[in-house]
Amino acid sequence: MISKKWSFMVMMVAVFALTGCASTPTTSTGASGSPASSPAASSAPSTAKPAGGASVLDEIKSRGKLVVGVKYDTKLFGLKNPTGGEVEGFDVDMAKALAKEILGDEKKIELKEVTSKTRIPMLDNKEIDMIVATMTITDERKKQVEFSDVYFKAGQSLLVKKGSPIKSVADVKKGTKVLAVKGATSVANIKAKAPEATVLEFDNYQDAFSALKAGQGDTLTTDNAILYGMMAQDPNFVVVGEPFTDEPYGIAMKKGETALQAAVNDSLKKLQSSGEYDKIYKKWIGEAPSK
Repeated sequence: MISKKWSFMVMMVAVFALTGCASTPTTSTGASGSPASSPAASSAPSTAKPAGGASVLDEIKSRGKLVVGVKYDTKLFGLKNPTGGEVEGFDVDMAKALAKEILGDEKKIELKEVTSKTRIPMLDNKEIDMIVATMTITDERKKQVEFSDVYFKAGQSLLVKKGSPIKSVADVKKGTKVLAVKGATSVANIKAKAPEATVLEFDNYQDAFSALKAGQGDTLTTDNAILYGMMAQDPNFVVVGEPFTDEPYGIAMKKGETALQAAVNDSLKKLQSSGEYDKIYKKWIGEAPSK
Protein backbone atom coordinates (compact mmCIF):
# COMPACT_ATOMS: atom_id res chain seq x y z
CA MET A 1 0.00 0.00 0.00
CA ILE A 2 1.30 3.47 -0.91
CA SER A 3 1.21 6.05 1.88
CA LYS A 4 -0.51 9.40 1.48
CA LYS A 5 2.92 11.08 1.54
CA TRP A 6 4.21 9.01 -1.35
CA SER A 7 0.97 9.50 -3.29
CA PHE A 8 1.29 13.27 -2.94
CA MET A 9 4.92 13.18 -4.19
CA VAL A 10 4.06 11.05 -7.23
CA MET A 11 1.24 13.47 -8.09
CA MET A 12 3.58 16.47 -7.89
CA VAL A 13 6.20 14.82 -10.13
CA ALA A 14 3.52 14.14 -12.72
CA VAL A 15 2.36 17.76 -12.60
CA PHE A 16 5.90 19.08 -13.07
CA ALA A 17 6.51 16.67 -15.95
CA LEU A 18 3.36 17.76 -17.74
CA THR A 19 4.16 21.41 -17.15
CA GLY A 20 7.69 20.91 -18.54
CA CYS A 21 6.38 19.24 -21.68
CA ALA A 22 3.90 22.00 -22.29
CA SER A 23 6.56 24.70 -22.00
CA THR A 24 8.96 23.04 -24.49
CA PRO A 25 8.92 24.97 -27.86
CA THR A 26 7.45 22.89 -30.67
CA THR A 27 8.78 22.83 -34.25
CA SER A 28 6.16 22.77 -36.98
CA THR A 29 6.84 20.92 -40.23
CA GLY A 30 6.03 21.65 -43.81
CA ALA A 31 4.28 19.36 -46.24
CA SER A 32 7.56 17.54 -46.91
CA GLY A 33 8.02 16.75 -43.24
CA SER A 34 11.03 19.06 -42.87
CA PRO A 35 11.05 21.79 -40.21
CA ALA A 36 9.28 24.96 -41.27
CA SER A 37 11.16 28.25 -41.04
CA SER A 38 10.47 30.47 -38.06
CA PRO A 39 9.31 34.05 -38.73
CA ALA A 40 12.77 35.33 -37.80
CA ALA A 41 14.49 32.95 -40.20
CA SER A 42 12.10 33.65 -43.06
CA SER A 43 12.69 37.38 -42.78
CA ALA A 44 16.41 36.98 -43.55
CA PRO A 45 17.37 37.74 -47.19
CA SER A 46 17.85 34.64 -49.35
CA THR A 47 21.08 34.21 -51.33
CA ALA A 48 19.82 31.22 -53.29
CA LYS A 49 19.12 31.67 -57.02
CA PRO A 50 15.35 31.37 -57.55
CA ALA A 51 13.99 28.50 -59.58
CA GLY A 52 13.80 29.37 -63.24
CA GLY A 53 16.36 32.17 -62.84
CA ALA A 54 17.62 34.38 -65.63
CA SER A 55 19.10 32.66 -68.65
CA VAL A 56 22.42 33.71 -70.15
CA LEU A 57 20.47 35.40 -72.94
CA ASP A 58 18.57 37.44 -70.32
CA GLU A 59 21.87 38.37 -68.65
CA ILE A 60 23.38 39.46 -71.97
CA LYS A 61 20.44 41.73 -72.70
CA SER A 62 20.40 43.08 -69.15
CA ARG A 63 24.09 44.03 -69.16
CA GLY A 64 23.92 45.22 -72.78
CA LYS A 65 27.10 43.41 -73.76
CA LEU A 66 28.02 40.07 -75.33
CA VAL A 67 31.18 38.43 -73.93
CA VAL A 68 32.76 36.11 -76.48
CA GLY A 69 35.76 33.80 -76.32
CA VAL A 70 37.93 34.00 -79.45
CA LYS A 71 41.45 32.92 -80.29
CA TYR A 72 44.29 35.42 -80.37
CA ASP A 73 46.80 33.18 -82.17
CA THR A 74 44.98 31.95 -85.27
CA LYS A 75 45.51 33.99 -88.42
CA LEU A 76 42.39 34.45 -90.56
CA PHE A 77 40.11 33.51 -87.63
CA GLY A 78 41.34 35.31 -84.53
CA LEU A 79 44.76 36.95 -84.35
CA LYS A 80 45.89 39.84 -82.19
CA ASN A 81 47.44 42.53 -84.38
CA PRO A 82 50.86 43.30 -82.84
CA THR A 83 50.72 46.87 -84.13
CA GLY A 84 47.33 48.13 -83.03
CA GLY A 85 46.50 45.44 -80.49
CA GLU A 86 43.15 44.65 -82.14
CA VAL A 87 42.00 41.06 -82.52
CA GLU A 88 41.04 40.34 -86.14
CA GLY A 89 39.66 37.50 -88.20
CA PHE A 90 36.65 35.57 -89.46
CA ASP A 91 35.52 34.44 -86.00
CA VAL A 92 35.93 37.94 -84.61
CA ASP A 93 33.77 39.46 -87.33
CA MET A 94 31.18 36.71 -86.85
CA ALA A 95 31.08 37.48 -83.12
CA LYS A 96 30.55 41.18 -83.84
CA ALA A 97 27.78 40.34 -86.31
CA LEU A 98 26.06 38.24 -83.62
CA ALA A 99 26.30 41.15 -81.17
CA LYS A 100 24.61 43.37 -83.73
CA GLU A 101 21.82 40.84 -84.27
CA ILE A 102 21.23 40.19 -80.57
CA LEU A 103 21.88 43.66 -79.10
CA GLY A 104 21.55 45.94 -82.12
CA ASP A 105 25.17 47.14 -82.10
CA GLU A 106 28.36 45.27 -83.01
CA LYS A 107 30.28 47.41 -80.53
CA LYS A 108 28.34 45.94 -77.61
CA ILE A 109 30.86 43.14 -77.30
CA GLU A 110 33.83 42.12 -75.17
CA LEU A 111 36.38 39.70 -76.60
CA LYS A 112 38.32 37.39 -74.30
CA GLU A 113 41.22 35.18 -75.32
CA VAL A 114 40.66 31.42 -75.30
CA THR A 115 42.69 28.47 -76.51
CA SER A 116 41.51 25.00 -77.49
CA LYS A 117 42.37 23.91 -73.94
CA THR A 118 40.78 26.78 -71.97
CA ARG A 119 37.62 27.58 -73.93
CA ILE A 120 35.19 25.08 -72.36
CA PRO A 121 36.40 25.68 -68.76
CA MET A 122 35.99 29.44 -69.30
CA LEU A 123 32.47 28.86 -70.60
CA ASP A 124 31.59 26.65 -67.63
CA ASN A 125 32.95 29.29 -65.24
CA LYS A 126 30.75 31.93 -66.90
CA GLU A 127 33.78 34.02 -67.87
CA ILE A 128 32.32 34.12 -71.38
CA ASP A 129 28.82 33.82 -72.86
CA MET A 130 29.85 31.82 -75.91
CA ILE A 131 32.80 30.43 -77.84
CA VAL A 132 33.48 31.50 -81.44
CA ALA A 133 36.90 29.92 -81.86
CA THR A 134 37.36 27.33 -84.65
CA MET A 135 35.57 24.75 -82.48
CA THR A 136 34.65 21.49 -84.20
CA ILE A 137 31.26 19.99 -83.37
CA THR A 138 31.70 16.46 -82.01
CA ASP A 139 29.40 14.04 -80.19
CA GLU A 140 31.67 14.14 -77.14
CA ARG A 141 31.62 17.93 -76.97
CA LYS A 142 27.83 17.95 -77.35
CA LYS A 143 27.73 16.36 -73.90
CA GLN A 144 29.53 19.42 -72.50
CA VAL A 145 28.09 22.37 -74.44
CA GLU A 146 25.20 23.49 -76.63
CA PHE A 147 26.29 24.00 -80.25
CA SER A 148 24.84 26.28 -82.87
CA ASP A 149 24.27 25.15 -86.42
CA VAL A 150 27.47 24.73 -88.47
CA TYR A 151 28.87 28.14 -89.43
CA PHE A 152 32.10 27.00 -91.13
CA LYS A 153 33.28 23.75 -92.74
CA ALA A 154 36.94 22.79 -92.52
CA GLY A 155 39.05 19.61 -92.74
CA GLN A 156 42.26 18.48 -91.06
CA SER A 157 45.45 18.73 -93.12
CA LEU A 158 49.23 18.98 -92.77
CA LEU A 159 51.62 21.93 -92.92
CA VAL A 160 55.24 21.26 -93.90
CA LYS A 161 58.32 23.16 -95.00
CA LYS A 162 58.66 23.44 -98.77
CA GLY A 163 60.63 20.44 -100.11
CA SER A 164 59.46 18.12 -97.32
CA PRO A 165 59.10 14.43 -98.27
CA ILE A 166 55.72 14.49 -96.52
CA LYS A 167 53.05 14.96 -99.21
CA SER A 168 50.02 13.54 -97.41
CA VAL A 169 48.97 11.83 -94.19
CA ALA A 170 50.11 8.52 -95.73
CA ASP A 171 53.70 9.77 -95.39
CA VAL A 172 53.36 10.32 -91.64
CA LYS A 173 54.99 7.18 -90.28
CA LYS A 174 57.16 5.91 -87.44
CA GLY A 175 59.81 8.47 -86.59
CA THR A 176 57.77 11.41 -87.91
CA LYS A 177 57.35 14.20 -85.36
CA VAL A 178 53.93 15.80 -85.63
CA LEU A 179 53.16 19.08 -83.89
CA ALA A 180 49.63 19.78 -82.64
CA VAL A 181 47.72 21.84 -80.08
CA LYS A 182 46.37 20.64 -76.73
CA GLY A 183 42.61 20.29 -76.56
CA ALA A 184 42.11 20.20 -80.33
CA THR A 185 40.41 17.28 -82.08
CA SER A 186 43.41 17.11 -84.43
CA VAL A 187 45.47 15.31 -81.77
CA ALA A 188 43.19 12.26 -81.60
CA ASN A 189 42.67 12.34 -85.38
CA ILE A 190 46.36 12.19 -86.26
CA LYS A 191 46.98 9.47 -83.67
CA ALA A 192 44.25 7.41 -85.32
CA LYS A 193 45.57 8.05 -88.84
CA ALA A 194 49.27 7.65 -87.99
CA PRO A 195 49.54 5.67 -84.73
CA GLU A 196 53.30 5.16 -85.00
CA ALA A 197 54.14 8.87 -85.31
CA THR A 198 55.32 10.95 -82.35
CA VAL A 199 52.87 13.72 -81.47
CA LEU A 200 54.16 16.80 -79.63
CA GLU A 201 51.44 19.03 -78.12
CA PHE A 202 51.65 22.80 -77.55
CA ASP A 203 49.41 25.27 -75.73
CA ASN A 204 48.55 27.33 -78.81
CA TYR A 205 49.04 27.52 -82.58
CA GLN A 206 51.72 30.19 -82.58
CA ASP A 207 53.90 28.10 -80.26
CA ALA A 208 53.37 25.05 -82.47
CA PHE A 209 54.17 27.00 -85.64
CA SER A 210 57.29 28.51 -84.04
CA ALA A 211 58.41 24.97 -83.13
CA LEU A 212 57.87 23.83 -86.73
CA LYS A 213 59.93 26.74 -88.06
CA ALA A 214 62.65 25.93 -85.53
CA GLY A 215 62.85 22.36 -86.82
CA GLN A 216 61.39 20.71 -83.72
CA GLY A 217 58.94 18.72 -85.83
CA ASP A 218 58.37 17.47 -89.35
CA THR A 219 54.79 18.64 -89.80
CA LEU A 220 52.06 20.57 -88.02
CA THR A 221 48.49 19.34 -88.17
CA THR A 222 45.16 21.03 -87.57
CA ASP A 223 42.24 22.30 -89.66
CA ASN A 224 43.26 23.42 -93.15
CA ALA A 225 41.67 26.85 -92.67
CA ILE A 226 44.04 27.50 -89.75
CA LEU A 227 47.03 26.13 -91.66
CA TYR A 228 46.33 28.46 -94.59
CA GLY A 229 46.67 31.33 -92.14
CA MET A 230 50.10 30.07 -91.10
CA MET A 231 51.11 29.65 -94.74
CA ALA A 232 50.13 33.30 -95.30
CA GLN A 233 52.44 34.28 -92.43
CA ASP A 234 55.43 32.42 -93.88
CA PRO A 235 55.46 31.34 -97.56
CA ASN A 236 58.28 28.88 -96.82
CA PHE A 237 55.59 26.52 -95.54
CA VAL A 238 52.81 24.83 -97.51
CA VAL A 239 49.66 22.82 -96.87
CA VAL A 240 49.93 19.36 -98.44
CA GLY A 241 47.54 16.53 -99.25
CA GLU A 242 43.76 16.36 -99.17
CA PRO A 243 41.89 16.96 -95.89
CA PHE A 244 41.53 13.65 -94.05
CA THR A 245 38.67 14.65 -91.71
CA ASP A 246 35.53 16.76 -91.71
CA GLU A 247 35.67 19.61 -89.21
CA PRO A 248 32.33 21.44 -88.95
CA TYR A 249 32.71 24.50 -86.72
CA GLY A 250 29.97 25.50 -84.29
CA ILE A 251 29.41 28.31 -81.80
CA ALA A 252 29.37 26.85 -78.29
CA MET A 253 27.22 27.94 -75.36
CA LYS A 254 26.89 26.65 -71.80
CA LYS A 255 24.96 23.39 -71.51
CA GLY A 256 21.25 23.98 -71.09
CA GLU A 257 21.23 27.51 -72.52
CA THR A 258 18.76 26.66 -75.28
CA ALA A 259 17.33 30.19 -75.46
CA LEU A 260 20.74 31.58 -76.41
CA GLN A 261 21.28 28.67 -78.80
CA ALA A 262 18.01 29.49 -80.58
CA ALA A 263 18.91 33.20 -80.75
CA VAL A 264 22.32 32.40 -82.26
CA ASN A 265 20.86 30.01 -84.85
CA ASP A 266 18.25 32.61 -85.79
CA SER A 267 21.02 35.21 -86.14
CA LEU A 268 23.11 32.90 -88.34
CA LYS A 269 20.15 32.38 -90.68
CA LYS A 270 19.65 36.16 -90.94
CA LEU A 271 23.35 36.74 -91.64
CA GLN A 272 23.27 34.15 -94.43
CA SER A 273 20.06 35.43 -96.01
CA SER A 274 21.20 39.07 -95.88
CA GLY A 275 24.54 38.31 -97.54
CA GLU A 276 26.53 39.50 -94.49
CA TYR A 277 27.94 36.01 -93.93
CA ASP A 278 29.27 35.83 -97.50
CA LYS A 279 30.79 39.27 -97.07
CA ILE A 280 32.70 38.19 -93.96
CA TYR A 281 33.73 34.90 -95.58
CA LYS A 282 35.13 36.63 -98.67
CA LYS A 283 37.02 39.13 -96.54
CA TRP A 284 38.99 36.49 -94.65
CA ILE A 285 38.80 33.18 -96.49
CA GLY A 286 38.06 33.84 -100.17
CA GLU A 287 35.16 32.99 -102.46
CA ALA A 288 32.05 32.42 -100.37
CA PRO A 289 30.97 28.73 -100.15
CA SER A 290 27.41 29.54 -101.20
CA LYS A 291 28.61 30.69 -104.65
